[in-house]
Amino acid sequence: MAVGRAEAEVRELGSRFLAYLAPAPTPSAAKEFLEGLRKRFPDATHHCFAWRIGWPAAERAADAGEPSGTAGQPILRALAGAGITDVVAVVVRWFGGTKLGKGGLARAYTAATQLALEALQTRRELPRRSFRLRVPYERIGVVKRLVRAPVVELTSESYTADAEIVLAVVESELPSFLATLDELGIAAEPFVG
Repeated sequence: MAVGRAEAEVRELGSRFLAYLAPAPTPSAAKEFLEGLRKRFPDATHHCFAWRIGWPAAERAADAGEPSGTAGQPILRALAGAGITDVVAVVVRWFGGTKLGKGGLARAYTAATQLALEALQTRRELPRRSFRLRVPYERIGVVKRLVRAPVVELTSESYTADAEIVLAVVESELPSFLATLDELGIAAEPFVG
């Protein structure tokens, strides 16, 4: 996940490609960033972009007037290759007078995005699913022993007739976690909260 902004520049046969990356937790945040760059650089020939938001990632890419598949998709592939989400990348291009061809365009957009990615500050977020467990008080210790950061985290607990505990589990560990609960005779229900 992106936690800061980054930029990079690539020049190819007179054309200038400026890549800008920013955190984008929502599509509206990504659109706002794109619009800001369009206003900042109204003289640019193209404002091509891609974003990846959430998990699993919702993706969007646009060539913004470049030949189909030469800008938005290469930008998106660079983001996906970096394994990053909640990010928008906009590559602003000024035409330099020499046509680059489809391959040249794709390489330039990819290179600009990759250079900006190298400068981007990120934080690793593991995809998780949450489960609610209702257990008798005498079994609380058993459940709390299952908590082991960063794989299983305790996100909330409340105590009424029984203890209600919500755990967030890294998706890759779900099969073993659910098997352990089954062996212990503890039921878990998916929790969205």
